[in-house]
Amino acid sequence: MTFTRSFLDESIEILRRLDADTVDRMAEGLARVRDGGGRLFIVGVGGSAGHASHAVNDFRKICAFEAYTPTDNVSELTARINDDGWEDSFSSWLRTSRLGERDALLVFSVGGGNVEKNVSVNLVRAIDEAKRVGAAVFGIVGKDGGYTKKSSNECVVVPVLNEGHITPHTEGLCAVVWHALVSHPALKASQTKWESVAKV
Repeated sequence: MTFTRSFLDESIEILRRLDADTVDRMAEGLARVRDGGGRLFIVGVGGSAGHASHAVNDFRKICAFEAYTPTDNVSELTARINDDGWEDSFSSWLRTSRLGERDALLVFSVGGGNVEKNVSVNLVRAIDEAKRVGAAVFGIVGKDGGYTKKSSNECVVVPVLNEGHITPHTEGLCAVVWHALVSHPALKASQTKWESVAKV
Protein backbone atom coordinates (compact mmCIF):
# COMPACT_ATOMS: atom_id res chain seq x y z
CA MET A 1 0.00 0.00 0.00
CA THR A 2 1.33 3.46 -0.86
CA PHE A 3 1.77 6.19 1.74
CA THR A 4 -0.99 8.29 0.21
CA ARG A 5 -3.49 5.42 0.16
CA SER A 6 -2.67 4.63 3.79
CA PHE A 7 -3.01 8.29 4.85
CA LEU A 8 -6.36 8.61 3.09
CA ASP A 9 -7.60 5.36 4.60
CA GLU A 10 -6.64 6.65 8.05
CA SER A 11 -8.60 9.84 7.36
CA ILE A 12 -11.67 7.86 6.34
CA GLU A 13 -11.51 5.73 9.50
CA ILE A 14 -11.09 8.79 11.74
CA LEU A 15 -14.13 10.40 10.11
CA ARG A 16 -16.11 7.21 10.82
CA ARG A 17 -15.11 7.48 14.49
CA LEU A 18 -15.93 11.19 14.87
CA ASP A 19 -18.81 11.88 17.24
CA ALA A 20 -21.45 13.29 14.88
CA ASP A 21 -23.85 13.95 17.77
CA THR A 22 -21.33 16.35 19.30
CA VAL A 23 -21.08 18.23 15.99
CA ASP A 24 -24.89 18.52 15.91
CA ARG A 25 -24.98 19.80 19.49
CA MET A 26 -22.22 22.28 18.73
CA ALA A 27 -24.15 23.60 15.72
CA GLU A 28 -27.25 24.04 17.86
CA GLY A 29 -25.26 25.74 20.63
CA LEU A 30 -23.60 28.12 18.20
CA ALA A 31 -26.97 28.91 16.63
CA ARG A 32 -28.32 29.85 20.06
CA VAL A 33 -25.41 32.26 20.52
CA ARG A 34 -25.96 33.85 17.10
CA ASP A 35 -29.73 34.03 17.44
CA GLY A 36 -29.31 35.62 20.86
CA GLY A 37 -27.25 38.44 19.36
CA GLY A 38 -23.90 37.04 20.44
CA ARG A 39 -20.62 37.12 18.57
CA LEU A 40 -18.17 34.33 17.78
CA PHE A 41 -14.45 34.63 18.52
CA ILE A 42 -12.23 31.95 17.00
CA VAL A 43 -8.69 31.28 18.24
CA GLY A 44 -5.91 29.00 17.09
CA VAL A 45 -2.14 29.00 16.63
CA GLY A 46 0.01 27.81 13.74
CA GLY A 47 -2.07 26.06 11.11
CA SER A 48 -5.10 26.53 13.33
CA ALA A 49 -4.67 30.31 13.04
CA GLY A 50 -5.07 29.92 9.28
CA HIS A 51 -8.16 27.81 9.89
CA ALA A 52 -9.53 30.50 12.21
CA SER A 53 -9.27 33.14 9.48
CA HIS A 54 -10.99 30.89 6.95
CA ALA A 55 -13.69 29.88 9.41
CA VAL A 56 -14.42 33.52 10.34
CA ASN A 57 -15.18 34.14 6.67
CA ASP A 58 -17.48 31.12 6.49
CA PHE A 59 -19.38 31.85 9.70
CA ARG A 60 -19.90 35.47 8.65
CA LYS A 61 -20.84 34.87 5.01
CA ILE A 62 -22.68 31.55 5.18
CA CYS A 63 -24.17 31.73 8.68
CA ALA A 64 -24.69 35.51 9.14
CA PHE A 65 -22.74 35.19 12.39
CA GLU A 66 -20.67 38.17 13.59
CA ALA A 67 -17.26 36.52 13.94
CA TYR A 68 -13.64 37.56 14.52
CA THR A 69 -10.17 36.14 15.16
CA PRO A 70 -7.18 37.92 16.74
CA THR A 71 -4.79 36.46 14.18
CA ASP A 72 -6.35 38.44 11.32
CA ASN A 73 -4.64 41.62 12.55
CA VAL A 74 -0.91 40.89 12.70
CA SER A 75 -0.06 44.44 13.81
CA GLU A 76 -2.27 44.27 16.89
CA LEU A 77 -1.34 40.67 17.64
CA THR A 78 2.39 41.30 17.55
CA ALA A 79 2.00 44.49 19.61
CA ARG A 80 0.15 42.50 22.27
CA ILE A 81 2.78 39.75 22.19
CA ASN A 82 5.50 42.39 22.54
CA ASP A 83 3.78 44.29 25.36
CA ASP A 84 1.69 41.66 27.16
CA GLY A 85 3.52 38.43 26.28
CA TRP A 86 2.47 35.47 24.16
CA GLU A 87 0.51 33.80 26.95
CA ASP A 88 -1.86 36.77 27.40
CA SER A 89 -2.05 37.85 23.75
CA PHE A 90 -5.47 36.29 23.10
CA SER A 91 -7.05 36.94 26.50
CA SER A 92 -6.14 40.65 26.41
CA TRP A 93 -7.55 40.88 22.87
CA LEU A 94 -10.79 39.26 24.08
CA ARG A 95 -11.06 41.76 26.93
CA THR A 96 -10.61 44.68 24.51
CA SER A 97 -13.28 43.08 22.30
CA ARG A 98 -15.59 43.14 25.34
CA LEU A 99 -16.23 39.40 25.24
CA GLY A 100 -19.42 38.85 27.22
CA GLU A 101 -21.90 36.24 28.35
CA ARG A 102 -23.87 36.34 25.09
CA ASP A 103 -20.75 35.54 23.03
CA ALA A 104 -18.86 32.33 22.27
CA LEU A 105 -15.24 31.26 21.94
CA LEU A 106 -14.33 28.55 19.41
CA VAL A 107 -10.91 26.94 19.81
CA PHE A 108 -9.03 25.12 17.05
CA SER A 109 -6.04 23.20 18.41
CA VAL A 110 -4.15 19.95 17.96
CA GLY A 111 -3.64 19.44 21.70
CA GLY A 112 -6.22 21.73 23.27
CA GLY A 113 -3.72 23.58 25.49
CA ASN A 114 -1.81 22.44 28.54
CA VAL A 115 -0.39 24.77 31.19
CA GLU A 116 1.70 22.08 32.90
CA LYS A 117 3.49 21.25 29.64
CA ASN A 118 3.64 24.94 28.62
CA VAL A 119 1.81 24.23 25.36
CA SER A 120 -0.63 26.77 23.86
CA VAL A 121 -0.99 28.61 27.16
CA ASN A 122 -2.52 31.56 25.28
CA LEU A 123 -5.44 29.29 24.36
CA VAL A 124 -5.84 28.25 28.00
CA ARG A 125 -5.95 31.86 29.13
CA ALA A 126 -8.42 32.74 26.38
CA ILE A 127 -10.67 29.93 27.62
CA ASP A 128 -10.31 31.16 31.20
CA GLU A 129 -11.32 34.66 30.10
CA ALA A 130 -14.39 33.26 28.33
CA LYS A 131 -15.36 31.27 31.40
CA ARG A 132 -14.80 34.31 33.63
CA VAL A 133 -17.37 36.37 31.72
CA GLY A 134 -19.81 33.51 31.15
CA ALA A 135 -19.28 33.09 27.40
CA ALA A 136 -19.87 29.67 25.83
CA VAL A 137 -16.76 27.69 24.88
CA PHE A 138 -16.55 25.25 21.97
CA GLY A 139 -13.60 23.35 20.55
CA ILE A 140 -12.34 21.22 17.69
CA VAL A 141 -9.18 19.54 18.93
CA GLY A 142 -7.06 16.41 18.77
CA LYS A 143 -5.15 14.08 21.12
CA ASP A 144 -7.04 13.85 24.45
CA GLY A 145 -8.59 17.29 24.00
CA GLY A 146 -6.43 18.98 26.63
CA TYR A 147 -7.74 22.00 28.50
CA THR A 148 -10.22 22.81 25.75
CA LYS A 149 -12.02 19.49 26.18
CA LYS A 150 -12.17 19.91 29.96
CA SER A 151 -13.54 23.45 29.73
CA SER A 152 -15.92 23.41 26.76
CA ASN A 153 -19.68 23.37 26.52
CA GLU A 154 -19.17 21.09 23.51
CA CYS A 155 -15.90 19.80 22.07
CA VAL A 156 -15.22 17.62 19.04
CA VAL A 157 -12.10 15.50 19.59
CA VAL A 158 -10.52 14.14 16.42
CA PRO A 159 -9.59 10.53 17.30
CA VAL A 160 -5.96 9.45 17.15
CA LEU A 161 -5.47 6.54 14.77
CA ASN A 162 -1.77 6.90 14.01
CA GLU A 163 0.54 8.58 16.55
CA GLY A 164 2.77 9.75 13.70
CA HIS A 165 -0.04 11.68 12.01
CA ILE A 166 -1.79 13.42 14.91
CA THR A 167 -1.16 16.96 13.67
CA PRO A 168 -2.03 16.57 9.97
CA HIS A 169 -5.17 14.55 10.68
CA THR A 170 -6.37 16.91 13.42
CA GLU A 171 -5.78 20.04 11.38
CA GLY A 172 -7.14 18.56 8.17
CA LEU A 173 -10.27 17.15 9.74
CA CYS A 174 -10.84 20.30 11.80
CA ALA A 175 -11.68 21.92 8.46
CA VAL A 176 -14.14 19.13 7.68
CA VAL A 177 -15.87 19.66 11.04
CA TRP A 178 -16.20 23.43 10.77
CA HIS A 179 -17.48 23.07 7.20
CA ALA A 180 -20.07 20.65 8.57
CA LEU A 181 -20.99 23.33 11.12
CA VAL A 182 -21.41 26.17 8.61
CA SER A 183 -23.39 23.81 6.35
CA HIS A 184 -25.61 22.62 9.20
CA PRO A 185 -29.31 23.56 8.91
CA ALA A 186 -29.19 25.03 12.42
CA LEU A 187 -26.60 27.60 11.28
CA LYS A 188 -26.63 27.98 7.51
CA ALA A 189 -28.30 31.24 6.50
CA SER A 190 -27.32 31.66 2.86
CA GLN A 191 -26.50 29.45 -0.09
CA THR A 192 -22.88 28.99 -1.14
CA LYS A 193 -21.99 30.17 -4.63
CA TRP A 194 -21.51 26.97 -6.60
CA GLU A 195 -24.55 25.35 -5.04
CA SER A 196 -26.63 28.41 -5.90
CA VAL A 197 -25.69 28.33 -9.59
CA ALA A 198 -25.87 24.56 -10.02
CA LYS A 199 -28.50 23.30 -12.40
CA VAL A 200 -31.13 21.11 -10.77
